[in-house]
Amino acid sequence: MPSAILEVDAPIAETQNQAVQQSTKQVLVDGRPVTIASPFPSPTDWRDQWIYFLMTDRFNSVNKTKAQWDQKFNFRQGGTFNGIHQELGYLQKLGVRAIWLSPVLKNSRPDEFAFVYPGYNTQDFLNLDERFASDGKRATAEKELIALVDEAHARGIYVVLDIVLNHTGRVFDYQLDSDTVVDSVPLRDPMHVDWLNGLGFARRDWEDQNLPDPAKLSPDDAVWPTDLQRPDFFRRRGSKVSDAPDASGLIPGDFGTMRQLVAEYEASNQESLRATYGPHPVLTILIRAYEYLIAKYDIDGFRIDTVKYIRPDLVETFGNAMREFALSIGKKNFFTFGEIYDNEKQINRFIGRSGSDTDGFGIDAALDFPLFFVLPDAAKGMAPVENVRLVFENRKEAEKGLISSHGEAGRYFVSFLDNHDQQTRFNHPATSPDQVTLGLAVLFCLQGIPCIYYGTEQGLQGTNDGNGHPTLDSLESVREALWGKPGAFDTKNPFYLAIKSIAELRAKEPPLRYGRIYFRPVSGGNGRDFGQSFGKGGLIAFSRILTDREVVVVANTSFDQLFDGSVLVDFDLNRRGRNFKIAYSNKGTIGTTSVQVQSGQIFPVNGASGMALASIHVSLKPQEAQVLVPA
Repeated sequence: MPSAILEVDAPIAETQNQAVQQSTKQVLVDGRPVTIASPFPSPTDWRDQWIYFLMTDRFNSVNKTKAQWDQKFNFRQGGTFNGIHQELGYLQKLGVRAIWLSPVLKNSRPDEFAFVYPGYNTQDFLNLDERFASDGKRATAEKELIALVDEAHARGIYVVLDIVLNHTGRVFDYQLDSDTVVDSVPLRDPMHVDWLNGLGFARRDWEDQNLPDPAKLSPDDAVWPTDLQRPDFFRRRGSKVSDAPDASGLIPGDFGTMRQLVAEYEASNQESLRATYGPHPVLTILIRAYEYLIAKYDIDGFRIDTVKYIRPDLVETFGNAMREFALSIGKKNFFTFGEIYDNEKQINRFIGRSGSDTDGFGIDAALDFPLFFVLPDAAKGMAPVENVRLVFENRKEAEKGLISSHGEAGRYFVSFLDNHDQQTRFNHPATSPDQVTLGLAVLFCLQGIPCIYYGTEQGLQGTNDGNGHPTLDSLESVREALWGKPGAFDTKNPFYLAIKSIAELRAKEPPLRYGRIYFRPVSGGNGRDFGQSFGKGGLIAFSRILTDREVVVVANTSFDQLFDGSVLVDFDLNRRGRNFKIAYSNKGTIGTTSVQVQSGQIFPVNGASGMALASIHVSLKPQEAQVLVPA
C-alpha cells in the first residue's frame, strides 16, 4: 500500500497486541488514581447509555470566546479538547454515559477560508485539527484528546466521534475555462479541477492529476492521505440540486463547497489499483483511516454524517469493518449510528438486519428523524399527539420478521429533540420550562437511546441579534459558545436537575431501556369508556413492559387544561390489583394510585362492552409529565 496508509499499520498492530495482553492505564480522576482497561471495553448494550452531543468548538475552552457567546458567529469560537476535559466531572454528575464529539479531524485552512468550525470539512483523514489543542500544535492535540478519552473512560463515560464518509472540505476548485476558476457550480458532468494550496488558492499547475511529489506538499495543501490525491476519487460535478436519487440510486453532488467523494468507486478494470486497495479504493482508504482513529484514541463509536448519500451496501461494508476491527482489539460492541435525514423506509435500508439488499448487517443504528419530525411539536401542544403513536406503530410494522420482539427496536435508534443542524433549539424563547422538561421526560422514556444537545441542561435558547431578539434564520442560531454564558456549568440549574432525575430513573428501571412499548387508551370521564388521546394538547400515554414489570408514562401537553382520568394498564399483569407510585414528575407531584379492574369498553378498537379492563387513575396539571412504577 502507499506509504500514507502504511503509516497507520504500526500503531494499529501495536494496539491489537496490547489488547491481547490486556493492558491497563492509570488515570487521575479528581486527584485519585483509577485503573482502566486499555483498550477500553464496550458497553454490553448501548441502550444502557444515553448520549450528550457537544460541538467541540462550542462547548468549552480555557480561553475567552472570540465573539459574544450568544450571538451568531460563523467562525471558530475557540473550543478545545482541554475545555471538554475540564468539565467531565460536570457531565458525569449529570448522568451522561457517552459523549458524542463533533468532528475532530483536520479541516480546511485558514479560518477565514471557509466556515469550518463544525468540523465536517475534512482535509486530512489521519490527523487531528490542531486548532483544538491548547497551544495550536498537532502533537499537543493528540496528547490532549487521548487524555480526554482516558479520563472519560475512567469516569464511566464512552466517547463517540462524528465522522464523514461522503465528502471532504473544499480541497479543489472547478475550472470553468482556461481563465476562470470557481468554488461552486450547479450540478453538471464531471469537470476539470485545480487543487487548492494551504492558503485557499487554486493552483493552475495542480490541475487534475498534476500534483507535485507529495513530499513537496504542505500538510495544508490539497487533501490527505496521499491516497486520496486523485481527482477521479471525487465526483467533480458541482453542488447537489436535490435529494432525489439519479438513475443509479445515488444523490450526486457537493454540499456547497464540501467535495463529494466517490465512495462506490470501482477498481475492477484497474488491476494495480485493485491489487493495492481492493474493489472499492475510496472506501478502503476511509476504512483504514478510521480504524487508525479507533486504535490511536481508543474511541467507542462513530456517528456517521450524511449516510443516505452513500450506497447502502457500502455503508454495510464500512459498519462491518469497524465492528470487526474493534473486535480484534477487544471492543466487543463498537457502536455505529448514522445521519439518515429521511423516513422509516429509507432508514431501514441502512441499519440492522434490513441494511442493504444482502444478507449482511448494516450499521447499528440511525438518528431517529421520524420521531424528531413529530415529538417536539406534539410535546408542546402544537401538533396532534397521535403522531407520536403512529411513529411506533409504523415501526412495528416495518420490523416484522426482522427482530424477535419489538422491544428490541430501541437498539436501532438514537432519539433526540434538537441538534446542531436545526434552526431552532427545542427550548427557544417561546417555550415554557415545563414544556422542555415534559419533552425530555418523554424522550428518556420512549424506545431508543436518548441524545441531549449541549446546553439543554443550562437552558440555552439560541443566539440573539445583539438586541435581545432571537435569530432563527441560520444554523448558527443554535450553536452558542456555552462556556461564555454566565454560570455556564451550574449543577443546580433546574434543567440540569430535571435531566439528572429522569436519567437516574431510566438507569434504575430496565423497562425504560429494553421494554416493549404500548400506547395506552385513556378515559377522561367515567373510567369505563377508553380511547386513544388525539389532537393538539392531548395526552401522550404509553407503557414500557419488560417481563412482568410495567412502567406507565403520561404527559399532558395541554397549555391550560388539567387532566383527571384513567389510563389503561396491562390486564394480565395487574388484574389482582397493584399500587403504582409517581417515580418522576416534572412538576414535583408525588403520590400513589391503585389499579382498578372493572367492565368497560375501548373505542375505536372494538367498541365491545363488558370487557374486563385494568386501569389506574392519574391527575396531571397542564404541561406535566409523570412516570409511574409499581410500588
